[in-house]
Amino acid sequence: MTIIGEQPDHSGSRDIASGFETARLWLRRYRLEDASWYAPMSMQNRDHLARYESGNAAMGITTEADAAAVIQGFIESWNARSAFFLGAFRKESGVFVAQIYIGVVNWDLPELELGYFAAVAHTGQGFVTEAAQGALHFCFRELGAHRVRLECDDTNIASYRVAERCGMIREGHLRENHRHADGTLTGTLLYGLLSHEFDS
Repeated sequence: MTIIGEQPDHSGSRDIASGFETARLWLRRYRLEDASWYAPMSMQNRDHLARYESGNAAMGITTEADAAAVIQGFIESWNARSAFFLGAFRKESGVFVAQIYIGVVNWDLPELELGYFAAVAHTGQGFVTEAAQGALHFCFRELGAHRVRLECDDTNIASYRVAERCGMIREGHLRENHRHADGTLTGTLLYGLLSHEFDS
């Protein structure tokens, strides 16, 4: 995996890359000029994200100004080293295919949290798995994580299959802890991966 660019990390003691490449994808932090395409992307994906990503910032975007405000939040989180949002783009076309979220749970351990979604037009093509595998490398090698965790709905088969393809271990199952807008109840699956497990 190729690391792209560098930014100071949360401690200021070394540099953190602003992105990385995988076999098919280029992943990078967002820039304010991304608002022009992030707004229509968000609206195109609203129905796709509604059940499992109802709290995603993209769900509230209806204008380019909304998108700019969300991206500004992404930039501030990155600069504060509290969360890292990356867009994943196909190398040959530059088309957006997925988003990766890396949240900081605890810098002292350090423990990070991984999240992701695929653009509706690019599901089922392995892009999220590839991006997530690259993100785990970024977490362990670039951010120095000891542990990375992930939570997903227990009916979100696509999401938990990505976690398992990435070698994450199912550590728990919270049953019926979430009520959806349609009244249905689902649970949460808990996954984790330790640095020595990633190494092996």
